[in-house]
Amino acid sequence: MHVFVTGASGYIGSAVVPELIEGGHEVVGLARSDASATAVKAMGAEVHRGDFDDLAGLREAAAEADAVIHLAFDHATMLAGNFAGAVATDLAVVQALGDALAGTGKPLIGVGLARTGEAKRDAAIDASPRSAVSRAIAGFTGRGVRTILVAIPSVTHGAGDRHGFIPTLIKIARDTGVSGYVGDGTNRWPAGHVLDVARLYRLALDKAPAGAQLYAATEPGITVREIAETIGRHLDIPAVSLPAERAADHFKAFPFIALDITMSNTQTRQLLDWHPTHPGLIADLDQGHYFTAG
Repeated sequence: MHVFVTGASGYIGSAVVPELIEGGHEVVGLARSDASATAVKAMGAEVHRGDFDDLAGLREAAAEADAVIHLAFDHATMLAGNFAGAVATDLAVVQALGDALAGTGKPLIGVGLARTGEAKRDAAIDASPRSAVSRAIAGFTGRGVRTILVAIPSVTHGAGDRHGFIPTLIKIARDTGVSGYVGDGTNRWPAGHVLDVARLYRLALDKAPAGAQLYAATEPGITVREIAETIGRHLDIPAVSLPAERAADHFKAFPFIALDITMSNTQTRQLLDWHPTHPGLIADLDQGHYFTAG
């Protein structure tokens, strides 16, 4: 297939693009800068120069493709404190991509969670501003698009991870001299190696049916205490419990520390015959690359 990928030069995109090419697909990656264009070319993909403001260009690139994988997000706007603005931009991009594919039966693969019909779980899903994007993608199923949603685990780890959950925790630990967790630290985060996640994207493109919800975690949930203790061991600093009232100040750059999230991948494995092969999170941390990165 001829696949148009947004976010092609990003952390996950840089794993997905080579996986697609190895699987025999031709890839065109969206590049918003010269540096991104160089990175996309180096992976063996073609380049489509453009940005989120060029909706006509995005529609054109999508219409020319056999499939679209949407990985990009306006992180700069989000980090500047305007999460709603970043979501609004993403909604406009998704609308442009979906409109271009409407009635073709071609795949549109996006990041997100669909409603499940369980009130409690759906309330949690709807609490995220990005849920509006998931609903928009899912809505194109009824307009003749093979839509697929991929739930990315909280910790998508591997070489090249510079801005995710783990690098953030390591920076906080280095800055404060302790590797912290909240309370007893038994709250959990799902995790997945970025190369296993990339493999899932290729399988999704090749085999997932319209309306599929896929879960890309290879480990359903790892306790934050175990993560903190591993970080502390590598930095030679203590892992300590922090009371909830101190957490907001200690983890001011990371307000998600106390969330308890699990993600089962059983149905996804069965649907796609997906067999993750890369190291789990703790084994990946023990390889040391997170602690030598500049």
